[in-house]
Amino acid sequence: MKTEIHKAEDRGFANHGWLQANHSFSFANYFDKEKIQFGALRVLNDDIIAPKMGFGTHPHNNMEIITIPLSGVLKHKDSMHNEWQSILPGEVQIMSAGTGVQHSEINGSNSEHLSLFQIWIIPNKENVEPRYDQKSFELNDRKNKLQTLVSSIDNGINGSLKIHQDAVISRIDLDQGKTYEYQLKSKNHGVYVMSIFGDISINDEKLNSRDAIGVSDTAKFKITAEEDSGLLFIEVPMI
Repeated sequence: MKTEIHKAEDRGFANHGWLQANHSFSFANYFDKEKIQFGALRVLNDDIIAPKMGFGTHPHNNMEIITIPLSGVLKHKDSMHNEWQSILPGEVQIMSAGTGVQHSEINGSNSEHLSLFQIWIIPNKENVEPRYDQKSFELNDRKNKLQTLVSSIDNGINGSLKIHQDAVISRIDLDQGKTYEYQLKSKNHGVYVMSIFGDISINDEKLNSRDAIGVSDTAKFKITAEEDSGLLFIEVPMI
């Protein structure tokens, strides 16, 4: 089994006043030649956005973009829709940029900060027709069991959102002392695991809140929750 540890404090950080951004991989003005991507996973940003602030209209193409609000309210508008879309904690948003899309993202609250993960995955098909979707996922459905949020549009998992890549994004909330054995799709896949909250151990490696580990060259591995914990799994082909 091959592993690579990314400690929370070693992430790239940018303080823009209205935006506090943590970058797991090279992004914007943060560059680390050892942290360009993990397989098809290109971006994992952990952002906190001030009330009423956000990103003005900007373009994307040929990228699968997944956004997971953790607290607050995200408002999204793009060239496929004429109205603002609200995405709340418990919901997940996907956007296949394909041939090109313009979009805006803002904190929809006048008083509360917005906390979110934004994930970019390199697609397995380029220049597809842009598409957008969002879905609500029940908190109880990831209590000590895996909850699949996103899967492949070609061979998808029922109840999940779909993207143009043979990837799986999932979450689990583990009670203290619980274990979970994660099984990978194939020998060509790896999984990037982040502790959203809580301390866990994977093969004697201890991870604290917002620490991450990339795991590849294995069929499965075991996770133990040292305390109540929430985990994010991003499984992708190791291109």
